[in-house]
Amino acid sequence: MSRSKQTINPATEEVIASYDLMSREQANQVIEQTHEAFLQWRKTSFEERATLLRKVAGLIRERKDDYAALMTQEMGKTIAAGKQECELCAAICEYAAEHGPEELAEQTRDIRGGRALISYQPIGVIYGIQPWNFPLYQVIRYSADNLMVGNTILLKHAGNVWGMAMEVEKLYRDAGLPENAFRSLLIDHDTSDAVIEHKLVRGVTLTGSPGAGADIAQKAARVLKKTVLELGSNDAYLVLDDADIEKAVKFCVMGRINNTGQTCVAAKRFIVVESVYDQFRNAFVEAMGKITTGDPTSKDTVMGPMARKDLRDKLHDQVQRSIEGGATCAVGGEIPGGKGYYYPATVLENVKPGQPAYDDELFGPVASLIKVADEAEAMRVANDSPFGLGGGIFSADADRAVKLARDEFDTGMININGYNLAQPNLPFGGVKDSGYGREHGGFGMHEFVNIKAISINEK
Repeated sequence: MSRSKQTINPATEEVIASYDLMSREQANQVIEQTHEAFLQWRKTSFEERATLLRKVAGLIRERKDDYAALMTQEMGKTIAAGKQECELCAAICEYAAEHGPEELAEQTRDIRGGRALISYQPIGVIYGIQPWNFPLYQVIRYSADNLMVGNTILLKHAGNVWGMAMEVEKLYRDAGLPENAFRSLLIDHDTSDAVIEHKLVRGVTLTGSPGAGADIAQKAARVLKKTVLELGSNDAYLVLDDADIEKAVKFCVMGRINNTGQTCVAAKRFIVVESVYDQFRNAFVEAMGKITTGDPTSKDTVMGPMARKDLRDKLHDQVQRSIEGGATCAVGGEIPGGKGYYYPATVLENVKPGQPAYDDELFGPVASLIKVADEAEAMRVANDSPFGLGGGIFSADADRAVKLARDEFDTGMININGYNLAQPNLPFGGVKDSGYGREHGGFGMHEFVNIKAISINEK
């Protein structure tokens, strides 16, 4: 078996770099070093940790051109999208720095005969297994909060973005974090399983597919370690009978093609009430048909390539099987010729249960259109999914939409009359097969802590 891995530019199919995999012994040595760093980092004050995170935010902004260029090279993100990702990461670090001390502040409670303290204490080394689609954000999302808590960090990044994995390690070190308090492990799956089992690793967080999540959760559970999982999605966006169709089309296209459709919390199923279906459908298909792919390094490019050939091939297979199952393709659906792993903006209609376009996550720029009779059926179809990460509602009556979102929508994050990605001050996570646990917005700081009760008898 080869002990090296290459990264490939998805726009040109050229090799970028080759990396040597760590052996299990080398990985164990890194784990021990990261634990030793924890024993010191845990003693730092909230103010010291906050200062570090503010420095990280500043460095991200200074280096955003370089980071964006690396994202484009390794996974095909457009330059503009890469810079936006950097700004989000800087904001997450700043939010953690500003709000961490209050989120983790010691509390006092009365007890019979005395008082009690509730203290939030770090637990140790946290292991993150992260995907390629937002190669900086996925790492910052869990690491910033856990460093604020006083934990130290291990990262196993996706193999096609190992350049970014090494850059994030350098980023934290350059900001002043102790050398081994954040380490990237260039390892294979077997070694990763051993990392989960290592006695010095105290928690595991993963962003990935439901299958990967179930596997990692079981492995961690066998050694009694907590997990946080952010998994797949098939987010439903509801267009109700009183929706502003022009606005709905604008944001639904944005939500489907963002990051070439390779986003967990993205608009994927478009559930449209019959009375406005034709109006929405015609405008949506026209808008998707105008989306072009191109060189992701060009400032004029709207949509770059998909990140890997195997991912494009899987997406195209899902499209073909959906059509074989009765769906129709209104636009797109053909692999273009030439270099690069490009796939066109695609719209499928007549989408029904049993088709991949209805049942599964399509991780690329393919939209599923579903016509329903009314609001009640729209919500039933929206919830008729094993996933529950994000979703959206378009309606002129915001109060009506809020009531549906709060009381009926079985998902973790909902947009009303718009499309938003992650927000630094809001919890990020889902339910059902989309996983469990929450990240940033302050909530991520409470996932891997020892909530310690200290009772003081005074009578």
